[in-house]
Amino acid sequence: MKKFFGFILAVFTILSLFSCRKGKSDDKTILIGASPVPHAQILKVIEEDAKNDGYVLKVREFSDYVTPNEALEAGEIDANFFQHKPYMDSFNKERGFHLVSVLGVHIEPMALFSSKIRKLNNVRVNGLTVAIPNDPTNEARALMLLESAELIKLANGANILATVDDVVSNPYDLTIKTIEAASLPRMLADVDMAVINGNYALSSGLDINKDALFVENANSPYVNIITVKQGNEDSAKTAEIVKLLKSDKVREYIRKTYPNGEVKSVL
Repeated sequence: MKKFFGFILAVFTILSLFSCRKGKSDDKTILIGASPVPHAQILKVIEEDAKNDGYVLKVREFSDYVTPNEALEAGEIDANFFQHKPYMDSFNKERGFHLVSVLGVHIEPMALFSSKIRKLNNVRVNGLTVAIPNDPTNEARALMLLESAELIKLANGANILATVDDVVSNPYDLTIKTIEAASLPRMLADVDMAVINGNYALSSGLDINKDALFVENANSPYVNIITVKQGNEDSAKTAEIVKLLKSDKVREYIRKTYPNGEVKSVL
C-alpha cells in the first residue's frame, strides 16, 4: 500500500512540474507598467496587434517614477515604459537593480512653466522661486534647462549628474526647490515657476507650445525607453513589444496626436 501511495505521489509531482513548465512557456500575457500619458496611450495602439499575434497586452498604470521600476525588478511586470536611460542607469546604481533598455520610443521635451508669469523676460527679476524634480537625473536635466534659458550658470563639466550645488552663478537670486516630479504641476500655484517633465505636463493639461516659458533643446538625449529586467532582453515577450512599437502605426499615431512636438518619435 505504501508503495502504491508513493507511486501516486511521484506521478502527481511529475504532472505538477510539467503543468508549471507548460504554463510558463505558454504564457501569452504581457504586463507592462507605464505612465498614463503618453506611454499608456501609445501602448493601447498596439493592443489589437498583440492580440492578432496571440498575446494579451495589459497595461498597469503608475503615477510615479519609483514603483514601476520596483515592480519590474520584483518580476511583477514584464516591462515598463515611462523613463529615460539616464534615470534608469541612476536607479540601477542607487538601488542595485538590474534593468536594461531594449528600445527608444520617443522624447518628451521638459519645459519651464508658470501660472503667474507669461514671458521669459519677466523671470529675470530678483528673488523668484523655481521648483524642479528631486530625482538625480531629472534634477540635472532641469538645471541644464535653466542654464540654457540663461537663468543660472553651472560649473564646468556639470552634466547629467549636476545638482543645485553645481550652480556657480545665480544672477537673479533664484530660490531653487527640489520636489517630487509628479507633484510639480500641482505646485505651480505655490511657486513662481516649475520645470516639469513632459508626461506630467501633458497629463495636467499643460501645453508646451502655449504655456511654457522655455522648452528644452530638441536634441535632448533623454529618450523614453522600453525597459526590461536583465536576462529578458531576448525573450519572446520582449521581442513582441519591440516589434509592435516599431510599426508605422505607432509612428503615425505619435505624429498625429502630437503635431506640435509635445511628443516626438525616435522609432
